Amino acid sequence: MLLDGVQIVLVKTRFPENIGMAARACANMGCPAIRLVDPERWDREKAGPLATPKGQSLLDGVRVSPDLAVAVAESSLVLGTTARTGGWRQALLAPGQAAREVAAALARDEKVSLVFGPEDRGLNNEEITHCQRLVTIPTDAAASSLNLAQAVLLMLYECANAVRAVRAFPDAEKAGTSGGGRAVTAEEQERLMDALKTMLLGLDYLHGDNPDYFLMPWRRMFSRAGLRRHEYDALMGLCRQVRHKLG
Repeated sequence: MLLDGVQIVLVKTRFPENIGMAARACANMGCPAIRLVDPERWDREKAGPLATPKGQSLLDGVRVSPDLAVAVAESSLVLGTTARTGGWRQALLAPGQAAREVAAALARDEKVSLVFGPEDRGLNNEEITHCQRLVTIPTDAAASSLNLAQAVLLMLYECANAVRAVRAFPDAEKAGTSGGGRAVTAEEQERLMDALKTMLLGLDYLHGDNPDYFLMPWRRMFSRAGLRRHEYDALMGLCRQVRHKLG
């Protein structure tokens, strides 16, 4: 399929019909996988009619995870969608910008997760900490709310176009990546952030009452950098050595 390596992750989805429509969008754009995180209701029979015949195999292959960290653990690029801005939600990408990052990751044979929150409130602050980058879909201020399946379709459309562009000029995306090792996964990045938080708390650099909030600039920096495995190993070694010196 065109978007092999991409999975749509739906967090705490309330209505199975929306899952069915998302499956149809995935089939339309060549996305092979849907994963549900702690859905409020998952009813295959109610989702089926909205998926149309082309989306049935996607519904058959749906995987359910207990939390977002598990769902995205194997992905090297995790993009969360949000309509809200400010606070924890900084350095937002437009869909086209995000799609180019997706296409570049797929060209390197890396796995990608596109994460969408529940219909009534979107992703919360804890959930977006598992997303390396955040994407917002510009809308008219008078009607800013999008249906979940509409948002999925729009994001996948942009990704499909970006992948086609990369395939037309494949060497441009792969240039400079050889010899750098594989990208770190979301699971590895979480280990690094935990080690960094412990180290910075030990140095009294972070505020103990809300360290995760003050760690967000570091998360964004590492996400933009696109860490490779050898860089991850070096940073983990640094954290271990500092903790050892601190006793």
